[in-house]
Amino acid sequence: MANIKSQIKRNRQNEKRRQRNRAVRSEINTRTRSAETAAQNGDAEATAEAVRMAVKRIDKAAGKGVLHPNTAARKKSRLMKRLARLQAP
Repeated sequence: MANIKSQIKRNRQNEKRRQRNRAVRSEINTRTRSAETAAQNGDAEATAEAVRMAVKRIDKAAGKGVLHPNTAARKKSRLMKRLARLQAP
């Protein structure tokens, strides 16, 4: 445990940020899963909305620094690839 006041504060800040980043990453995974589920069910309108929300959350996370921009691009690319594969006849 830290004895220095500034380090104690830094530890509190780091823990808050860790929890926030974890929640954001978890939401991204949830949105991605829901988009894939909607695509498997064949509902075009629900799929479009789910994909829009997933991409929005990924972009937002990259903008806030939770994800590296290249990681965000990779996640979006892989999501689109999977959806195209699911929707192929």
